[in-house]
Amino acid sequence: MKKRVFSGIQPTGNIHIGNYLGAIRNWVASQDEFDNIFCIVDLHAITVPQDPKMLHTKIRELAGLLLACGIDMEKSVLFVQSHVKEHAELAWILNCYIPMGWMQRMTQFKEKSAKQKEQVSVGLFDYPALMAADILLYDTDVVPVGADQKQHIELTRDVAERMNSMYGDVFKVPEPFIPKVGARIMSLKEPTKKMSKSDEHADASIHLLDEPDAIRKKIARATTDSLREIRFDENRPGVNNLLVIYQLFTNKSQEEIEAHFEGKGYADLKRELSEVVIEGLAPVQQRYAEITRDPAFIENLLKENADKVRPIAERTVSRVKEKIGLG
Repeated sequence: MKKRVFSGIQPTGNIHIGNYLGAIRNWVASQDEFDNIFCIVDLHAITVPQDPKMLHTKIRELAGLLLACGIDMEKSVLFVQSHVKEHAELAWILNCYIPMGWMQRMTQFKEKSAKQKEQVSVGLFDYPALMAADILLYDTDVVPVGADQKQHIELTRDVAERMNSMYGDVFKVPEPFIPKVGARIMSLKEPTKKMSKSDEHADASIHLLDEPDAIRKKIARATTDSLREIRFDENRPGVNNLLVIYQLFTNKSQEEIEAHFEGKGYADLKRELSEVVIEGLAPVQQRYAEITRDPAFIENLLKENADKVRPIAERTVSRVKEKIGLG
């Protein structure tokens, strides 16, 4: 039996190369190794205000991009979170077993609520409980996450272990997996910060559907430093970030890349990186255009895949209810 992997991604903002290199490409590469369930987590998206029409559009756009990147429906499942009501049902049950203190320690909530202040929603505070439900519903073995989400996986494990200790064998306890390379692609403008879909600076990230000229302009404006030598060095975040992106698109070693750019300047690095990124994204963009020609294709696919996973979610919720005495 293959180990089951659950991965979720929000349908907000524009999918960028940080999402692609740090997560999506790894999902595609692991499809033969694992039993993969990929979820477009639209319930998580509404923890902050969304335009309804835009959210609906972005859900379908994200599905098309994931397919264009190589998510294969013969090997994996791709569905929309809100199409399976058990996500919300299990989240409520978990709420009743997660102490407030555990939630109050979540650093992502502290960071986001500091910006929103009085406008912060209960849903944003409760986000980790819904994320735990997403994972535990499907008897997940492994959860690929960025380092910023590791704390949420720890909470998922804690609540699963707590309920197991109270009621016996309720949940499988998942393990987090953080890729060593490319897990954190940084902003092109502020390379000490992770590349983000919510970044207001237009030049901070390269989107998967960006035109070639837009990619060239963004990379040309990317932050570097006043030094000259082109080397991998985490103490020089701007140049290091560009080199990591170059490495992940070319699959060359650090030694090969540093030797290639020996004696060259930042203009050479940016010019070559631009063409590497454009070439790397071209097949994705072409496939996306093909997939989205018929809107009914994605609608039908998402419905069929929700129907595939719903029985698993129903069995889990039934098991949990029986264990804790509901119904």
